[in-house]
Amino acid sequence: MFSSRFDWQQSTNRITMMLEAVRRSGAELLDLTETNPTAAGFIYDADGIRAAMSRPEILEYHPHPRGVLSAREAVTAYYQRHAKSIDADSVFLTSSTSESYACLFKLLCNPEDVVLTPQPSYPLFDFLAALESVALTPYRLRCDPNAGWRIDLEHLRSLVTSRTRAVILVNPNNPTGSYVTPQELQTITAWCRQFDLALIVDEVFLDYTSADAGAAVSTAGNKDALTFTLSGISKILGLPQMKLGWIQVSGPENICQTACRHLEVITDTYLSVSTPVQAALPDLLAQQSAFQRQVTARLESNFSCLNSACASIDDCRVFRREGGWYAIVEMQNGVSDEDMVCHLLEADHVLVHPGYYYDISEEGCLVVSLLTRPDVFTAGIGRLAMRLKS
Repeated sequence: MFSSRFDWQQSTNRITMMLEAVRRSGAELLDLTETNPTAAGFIYDADGIRAAMSRPEILEYHPHPRGVLSAREAVTAYYQRHAKSIDADSVFLTSSTSESYACLFKLLCNPEDVVLTPQPSYPLFDFLAALESVALTPYRLRCDPNAGWRIDLEHLRSLVTSRTRAVILVNPNNPTGSYVTPQELQTITAWCRQFDLALIVDEVFLDYTSADAGAAVSTAGNKDALTFTLSGISKILGLPQMKLGWIQVSGPENICQTACRHLEVITDTYLSVSTPVQAALPDLLAQQSAFQRQVTARLESNFSCLNSACASIDDCRVFRREGGWYAIVEMQNGVSDEDMVCHLLEADHVLVHPGYYYDISEEGCLVVSLLTRPDVFTAGIGRLAMRLKS
Protein backbone atom coordinates (compact mmCIF):
# COMPACT_ATOMS: atom_id res chain seq x y z
CA MET A 1 0.00 0.00 0.00
CA PHE A 2 2.83 2.42 0.85
CA SER A 3 5.69 3.85 -1.19
CA SER A 4 9.06 2.11 -1.27
CA ARG A 5 10.53 5.45 -0.15
CA PHE A 6 9.87 4.24 3.40
CA ASP A 7 11.82 1.00 3.13
CA TRP A 8 14.73 2.27 5.24
CA GLN A 9 15.25 0.79 8.68
CA GLN A 10 13.22 2.62 11.33
CA SER A 11 13.92 0.51 14.40
CA THR A 12 15.08 2.14 17.66
CA ASN A 13 18.83 1.80 18.18
CA ARG A 14 20.72 1.05 21.39
CA ILE A 15 21.65 4.68 22.10
CA THR A 16 18.10 5.93 21.64
CA MET A 17 16.73 3.28 23.98
CA MET A 18 19.31 4.15 26.65
CA LEU A 19 18.62 7.87 26.25
CA GLU A 20 14.91 7.27 26.74
CA ALA A 21 15.66 5.25 29.87
CA VAL A 22 17.78 8.07 31.34
CA ARG A 23 15.03 10.59 30.68
CA ARG A 24 12.38 8.33 32.22
CA SER A 25 14.52 7.99 35.34
CA GLY A 26 14.30 11.73 35.96
CA ALA A 27 18.08 12.11 36.13
CA GLU A 28 19.55 15.43 35.02
CA LEU A 29 20.94 14.98 31.51
CA LEU A 30 23.87 17.04 30.25
CA ASP A 31 23.07 17.23 26.54
CA LEU A 32 26.17 18.12 24.52
CA THR A 33 24.32 17.68 21.21
CA GLU A 34 22.06 20.75 21.46
CA THR A 35 21.92 22.63 18.14
CA ASN A 36 18.64 24.52 18.53
CA PRO A 37 19.77 28.16 18.90
CA THR A 38 16.44 29.19 20.42
CA ALA A 39 17.10 26.75 23.30
CA ALA A 40 20.76 27.68 23.80
CA GLY A 41 20.43 30.83 25.91
CA PHE A 42 21.19 33.53 23.33
CA ILE A 43 19.74 37.01 23.64
CA TYR A 44 17.46 37.97 20.74
CA ASP A 45 16.14 41.41 19.88
CA ALA A 46 12.59 40.32 20.67
CA ASP A 47 11.07 43.76 20.10
CA GLY A 48 12.86 44.12 16.79
CA ILE A 49 11.73 40.68 15.63
CA ARG A 50 8.11 41.38 16.59
CA ALA A 51 8.24 44.74 14.81
CA ALA A 52 9.67 43.12 11.67
CA MET A 53 6.87 40.54 11.69
CA SER A 54 4.26 43.32 12.08
CA ARG A 55 4.93 45.19 8.86
CA PRO A 56 1.75 46.25 6.97
CA GLU A 57 2.86 44.10 4.00
CA ILE A 58 2.09 40.90 5.92
CA LEU A 59 -1.61 41.43 5.17
CA GLU A 60 -1.01 41.49 1.42
CA TYR A 61 -0.46 38.58 -0.95
CA HIS A 62 1.58 39.08 -4.09
CA PRO A 63 2.92 35.62 -4.88
CA HIS A 64 6.05 35.28 -6.98
CA PRO A 65 7.79 31.97 -7.76
CA ARG A 66 11.18 33.42 -6.79
CA GLY A 67 9.91 35.27 -3.72
CA VAL A 68 9.12 38.87 -2.81
CA LEU A 69 11.63 41.25 -4.42
CA SER A 70 12.47 43.14 -1.21
CA ALA A 71 13.40 39.85 0.48
CA ARG A 72 15.55 38.74 -2.44
CA GLU A 73 17.31 42.10 -2.42
CA ALA A 74 18.03 41.57 1.28
CA VAL A 75 19.71 38.28 0.33
CA THR A 76 21.87 40.07 -2.25
CA ALA A 77 22.91 42.53 0.49
CA TYR A 78 23.92 39.58 2.67
CA TYR A 79 26.25 38.34 -0.09
CA GLN A 80 27.67 41.83 -0.61
CA ARG A 81 29.01 41.51 2.94
CA HIS A 82 30.84 38.43 1.64
CA ALA A 83 32.21 40.48 -1.29
CA LYS A 84 29.88 38.73 -3.75
CA SER A 85 27.84 40.70 -6.26
CA ILE A 86 24.73 38.82 -7.36
CA ASP A 87 21.41 39.80 -8.91
CA ALA A 88 18.14 39.47 -7.03
CA ASP A 89 16.71 37.52 -9.97
CA SER A 90 19.25 34.75 -9.26
CA VAL A 91 17.67 34.13 -5.83
CA PHE A 92 14.82 31.71 -5.12
CA LEU A 93 13.29 31.78 -1.64
CA THR A 94 12.28 28.49 -0.02
CA SER A 95 10.88 27.50 3.36
CA SER A 96 14.14 25.81 4.41
CA THR A 97 17.42 24.41 3.16
CA SER A 98 15.77 20.97 3.19
CA GLU A 99 13.15 22.23 0.76
CA SER A 100 15.92 23.76 -1.35
CA TYR A 101 17.49 20.30 -1.71
CA ALA A 102 14.11 18.80 -2.59
CA CYS A 103 13.57 21.41 -5.31
CA LEU A 104 17.03 20.83 -6.76
CA PHE A 105 16.67 17.05 -6.76
CA LYS A 106 13.41 17.51 -8.69
CA LEU A 107 15.12 19.91 -11.06
CA LEU A 108 18.22 17.85 -11.80
CA CYS A 109 17.39 14.17 -11.33
CA ASN A 110 15.20 11.46 -12.73
CA PRO A 111 14.43 8.53 -10.41
CA GLU A 112 17.61 6.63 -9.46
CA ASP A 113 19.93 9.28 -10.85
CA VAL A 114 22.96 9.85 -8.63
CA VAL A 115 24.17 12.76 -6.52
CA LEU A 116 27.64 12.71 -4.96
CA THR A 117 27.69 13.67 -1.27
CA PRO A 118 30.52 14.24 1.23
CA GLN A 119 31.41 11.66 3.87
CA PRO A 120 31.45 12.46 6.79
CA SER A 121 28.36 14.63 6.67
CA TYR A 122 25.05 15.32 8.36
CA PRO A 123 22.67 12.33 7.97
CA LEU A 124 19.77 14.37 6.54
CA PHE A 125 20.82 13.75 2.94
CA ASP A 126 19.74 10.11 3.02
CA PHE A 127 16.16 11.02 3.89
CA LEU A 128 15.93 13.91 1.42
CA ALA A 129 17.24 11.76 -1.42
CA ALA A 130 14.99 8.81 -0.56
CA LEU A 131 11.91 11.03 -0.61
CA GLU A 132 12.84 12.20 -4.11
CA SER A 133 13.82 8.70 -5.36
CA VAL A 134 17.41 9.85 -5.89
CA ALA A 135 20.48 7.71 -5.22
CA LEU A 136 23.44 9.02 -3.22
CA THR A 137 27.06 8.03 -3.61
CA PRO A 138 29.44 9.30 -0.90
CA TYR A 139 32.88 10.69 -1.64
CA ARG A 140 35.53 10.75 1.09
CA LEU A 141 36.88 13.56 3.16
CA ARG A 142 40.34 12.64 4.46
CA CYS A 143 41.65 13.93 7.76
CA ASP A 144 45.20 15.21 7.88
CA PRO A 145 46.43 15.86 11.45
CA ASN A 146 47.92 19.18 10.35
CA ALA A 147 45.76 20.38 7.46
CA GLY A 148 42.43 19.13 8.81
CA TRP A 149 39.74 17.57 6.63
CA ARG A 150 40.17 17.79 2.87
CA ILE A 151 38.17 16.39 -0.05
CA ASP A 152 39.63 13.23 -1.58
CA LEU A 153 39.52 14.58 -5.12
CA GLU A 154 40.72 11.39 -6.79
CA HIS A 155 37.99 9.42 -5.06
CA LEU A 156 35.33 11.93 -6.04
CA ARG A 157 36.43 11.88 -9.69
CA SER A 158 36.36 8.06 -9.76
CA LEU A 159 32.67 8.05 -8.77
CA VAL A 160 31.36 10.06 -11.71
CA THR A 161 29.22 7.94 -14.06
CA SER A 162 26.66 8.55 -16.77
CA ARG A 163 23.96 8.63 -14.07
CA THR A 164 25.68 11.29 -11.96
CA ARG A 165 23.80 14.60 -12.00
CA ALA A 166 25.30 16.75 -9.24
CA VAL A 167 27.99 17.13 -6.59
CA ILE A 168 27.09 18.43 -3.14
CA LEU A 169 29.65 20.47 -1.22
CA VAL A 170 29.02 21.57 2.37
CA ASN A 171 30.94 24.76 3.09
CA PRO A 172 31.89 24.42 5.91
CA ASN A 173 31.17 20.74 6.30
CA ASN A 174 28.99 19.50 9.12
CA PRO A 175 30.39 18.06 11.41
CA THR A 176 34.05 18.32 10.32
CA GLY A 177 33.98 22.13 10.15
CA SER A 178 36.21 22.14 7.07
CA TYR A 179 35.77 24.80 4.39
CA VAL A 180 36.09 24.05 0.68
CA THR A 181 39.48 25.33 -0.46
CA PRO A 182 39.88 27.42 -3.64
CA GLN A 183 41.84 24.57 -5.23
CA GLU A 184 39.14 22.04 -4.41
CA LEU A 185 36.43 24.32 -5.79
CA GLN A 186 38.41 25.02 -8.96
CA THR A 187 39.02 21.31 -9.62
CA ILE A 188 35.44 20.22 -8.91
CA THR A 189 34.02 23.09 -10.96
CA ALA A 190 36.15 21.99 -13.93
CA TRP A 191 34.80 18.44 -13.61
CA CYS A 192 31.24 19.76 -13.44
CA ARG A 193 31.80 21.54 -16.75
CA GLN A 194 33.47 18.49 -18.28
CA PHE A 195 30.81 15.98 -17.25
CA ASP A 196 27.76 18.25 -17.39
CA LEU A 197 27.13 18.18 -13.63
CA ALA A 198 25.57 20.73 -11.33
CA LEU A 199 27.23 21.94 -8.14
CA ILE A 200 25.08 22.23 -5.00
CA VAL A 201 26.83 24.10 -2.18
CA ASP A 202 25.34 24.19 1.31
CA GLU A 203 26.64 27.27 3.12
CA VAL A 204 24.34 27.49 6.15
CA PHE A 205 27.33 27.66 8.55
CA LEU A 206 29.42 29.96 6.33
CA ASP A 207 29.56 32.87 8.80
CA TYR A 208 30.87 30.87 11.77
CA THR A 209 34.60 30.85 11.10
CA SER A 210 37.10 29.65 13.69
CA ALA A 211 39.49 32.25 15.06
CA ASP A 212 42.54 30.45 13.61
CA ALA A 213 41.03 29.80 10.16
CA GLY A 214 41.23 31.99 7.09
CA ALA A 215 38.34 34.05 5.78
CA ALA A 216 35.38 32.02 4.53
CA VAL A 217 34.67 32.27 0.80
CA SER A 218 31.15 31.85 -0.54
CA THR A 219 30.49 30.11 -3.86
CA ALA A 220 27.62 32.49 -4.68
CA GLY A 221 28.07 33.95 -8.15
CA ASN A 222 30.31 31.09 -9.37
CA LYS A 223 30.28 31.63 -13.14
CA ASP A 224 32.26 28.58 -14.22
CA ALA A 225 29.63 25.85 -13.76
CA LEU A 226 25.94 25.62 -12.94
CA THR A 227 26.00 26.28 -9.19
CA PHE A 228 23.25 26.40 -6.59
CA THR A 229 24.33 28.05 -3.33
CA LEU A 230 22.07 27.30 -0.35
CA SER A 231 21.61 29.13 2.93
CA GLY A 232 18.94 30.56 5.21
CA ILE A 233 18.09 32.30 8.45
CA SER A 234 17.92 29.14 10.55
CA LYS A 235 21.68 29.38 11.09
CA ILE A 236 22.50 32.94 9.96
CA LEU A 237 20.06 34.46 12.47
CA GLY A 238 19.33 31.50 14.74
CA LEU A 239 15.67 31.59 13.69
CA PRO A 240 14.74 28.07 12.52
CA GLN A 241 11.10 28.66 13.45
CA MET A 242 10.78 31.45 10.86
CA LYS A 243 11.23 28.95 8.00
CA LEU A 244 13.09 30.86 5.30
CA GLY A 245 15.97 29.70 3.14
CA TRP A 246 17.15 30.36 -0.38
CA ILE A 247 18.85 29.07 -3.50
CA GLN A 248 21.24 31.36 -5.38
CA VAL A 249 21.70 30.26 -9.00
CA SER A 250 24.88 31.04 -10.90
CA GLY A 251 26.90 29.72 -13.82
CA PRO A 252 27.08 30.16 -17.61
CA GLU A 253 24.23 32.42 -18.73
CA ASN A 254 22.40 30.05 -21.08
CA ILE A 255 22.23 27.13 -18.67
CA CYS A 256 21.31 29.45 -15.79
CA GLN A 257 18.36 30.78 -17.75
CA THR A 258 17.10 27.27 -18.40
CA ALA A 259 17.65 26.21 -14.80
CA CYS A 260 15.82 29.26 -13.45
CA ARG A 261 12.91 28.76 -15.85
CA HIS A 262 12.47 25.15 -14.70
CA LEU A 263 13.04 26.02 -11.05
CA GLU A 264 10.27 28.63 -11.31
CA VAL A 265 7.83 25.88 -12.28
CA ILE A 266 8.75 23.91 -9.14
CA THR A 267 8.60 26.84 -6.70
CA ASP A 268 5.45 28.26 -8.31
CA THR A 269 3.74 24.91 -7.79
CA TYR A 270 4.21 25.12 -4.01
CA LEU A 271 4.66 28.84 -3.13
CA SER A 272 5.70 27.59 0.29
CA VAL A 273 7.28 30.70 1.86
CA SER A 274 4.90 32.79 3.94
CA THR A 275 4.48 36.50 3.20
CA PRO A 276 5.20 37.68 6.79
CA VAL A 277 8.72 36.26 6.95
CA GLN A 278 9.52 37.54 3.46
CA ALA A 279 8.34 41.02 4.41
CA ALA A 280 10.37 40.86 7.62
CA LEU A 281 13.62 39.60 6.08
CA PRO A 282 15.36 42.96 5.48
CA ASP A 283 14.82 43.95 9.13
CA LEU A 284 15.71 40.49 10.42
CA LEU A 285 18.99 40.39 8.51
CA ALA A 286 19.89 43.73 10.07
CA GLN A 287 20.21 41.80 13.36
CA GLN A 288 22.82 39.42 11.93
CA SER A 289 25.92 40.94 13.54
CA ALA A 290 24.49 41.15 17.06
CA PHE A 291 23.37 37.53 17.02
CA GLN A 292 26.48 36.12 15.37
CA ARG A 293 28.84 37.84 17.80
CA GLN A 294 27.18 35.92 20.62
CA VAL A 295 27.38 32.63 18.76
CA THR A 296 31.00 33.08 17.70
CA ALA A 297 32.03 33.88 21.27
CA ARG A 298 30.20 30.76 22.49
CA LEU A 299 31.81 28.54 19.87
CA GLU A 300 35.32 29.76 20.65
CA SER A 301 34.83 29.51 24.42
CA ASN A 302 33.42 25.99 24.29
CA PHE A 303 36.07 24.82 21.83
CA SER A 304 38.78 26.17 24.13
CA CYS A 305 37.16 24.33 27.04
CA LEU A 306 37.16 21.11 25.04
CA ASN A 307 40.80 21.46 24.04
CA SER A 308 41.88 22.21 27.61
CA ALA A 309 39.99 19.22 28.99
CA CYS A 310 41.50 16.84 26.44
CA ALA A 311 45.05 18.23 26.45
CA SER A 312 46.21 16.04 29.32
CA ILE A 313 44.61 12.84 28.02
CA ASP A 314 47.08 10.70 26.09
CA ASP A 315 44.51 8.59 24.29
CA CYS A 316 42.45 11.30 22.62
CA ARG A 317 42.74 14.30 20.35
CA VAL A 318 40.43 17.07 19.20
CA PHE A 319 40.27 17.48 15.43
CA ARG A 320 41.07 20.86 13.89
CA ARG A 321 37.99 22.98 13.34
CA GLU A 322 37.79 25.71 10.68
CA GLY A 323 34.14 26.67 11.15
CA GLY A 324 30.62 25.54 11.98
CA TRP A 325 28.99 24.55 15.27
CA TYR A 326 30.51 21.11 15.91
CA ALA A 327 33.70 19.55 17.25
CA ILE A 328 35.03 16.00 16.89
CA VAL A 329 37.00 14.13 19.55
CA GLU A 330 38.91 11.00 18.54
CA MET A 331 39.50 8.35 21.23
CA GLN A 332 42.53 6.09 20.82
CA ASN A 333 41.77 3.75 23.73
CA GLY A 334 40.18 0.92 21.76
CA VAL A 335 36.63 1.71 22.93
CA SER A 336 34.05 2.02 20.16
CA ASP A 337 32.17 5.27 19.77
CA GLU A 338 28.83 3.56 20.48
CA ASP A 339 30.12 1.90 23.65
CA MET A 340 31.54 5.19 24.91
CA VAL A 341 28.29 7.04 24.19
CA CYS A 342 26.38 4.38 26.14
CA HIS A 343 28.88 4.48 29.05
CA LEU A 344 28.51 8.25 29.24
CA LEU A 345 24.73 8.04 29.18
CA GLU A 346 24.40 5.26 31.73
CA ALA A 347 27.10 6.25 34.21
CA ASP A 348 27.53 9.99 33.73
CA HIS A 349 24.21 11.15 32.24
CA VAL A 350 26.06 12.93 29.43
CA LEU A 351 24.83 12.79 25.83
CA VAL A 352 27.24 13.04 22.89
CA HIS A 353 26.89 11.66 19.38
CA PRO A 354 28.89 8.72 18.04
CA GLY A 355 30.94 9.40 14.94
CA TYR A 356 29.10 6.80 12.92
CA TYR A 357 25.97 8.97 13.04
CA TYR A 358 27.85 11.15 10.54
CA ASP A 359 29.58 8.31 8.66
CA ILE A 360 32.97 9.17 10.15
CA SER A 361 35.21 6.28 9.11
CA GLU A 362 37.85 6.91 11.79
CA GLU A 363 37.27 4.62 14.77
CA GLY A 364 36.25 5.91 18.18
CA CYS A 365 35.04 9.42 17.29
CA LEU A 366 32.60 11.47 19.34
CA VAL A 367 30.78 14.58 18.09
CA VAL A 368 29.68 17.45 20.34
CA SER A 369 27.82 20.69 19.65
CA LEU A 370 29.73 23.84 20.53
CA LEU A 371 26.42 25.70 20.65
CA THR A 372 25.61 24.11 24.02
CA ARG A 373 25.09 26.45 27.00
CA PRO A 374 28.51 27.04 28.62
CA ASP A 375 27.57 25.69 32.06
CA VAL A 376 26.19 22.49 30.57
CA PHE A 377 29.13 22.16 28.18
CA THR A 378 31.77 22.67 30.87
CA ALA A 379 30.14 20.16 33.21
CA GLY A 380 29.56 17.60 30.47
CA ILE A 381 33.05 17.87 29.01
CA GLY A 382 34.46 17.49 32.52
CA ARG A 383 32.62 14.18 32.91
CA LEU A 384 33.68 13.11 29.43
CA ALA A 385 37.34 13.81 30.27
CA MET A 386 37.10 11.80 33.48
CA ARG A 387 35.55 8.91 31.58
CA LEU A 388 38.34 8.99 28.98
CA LYS A 389 40.98 8.99 31.72
CA SER A 390 39.46 6.00 33.53
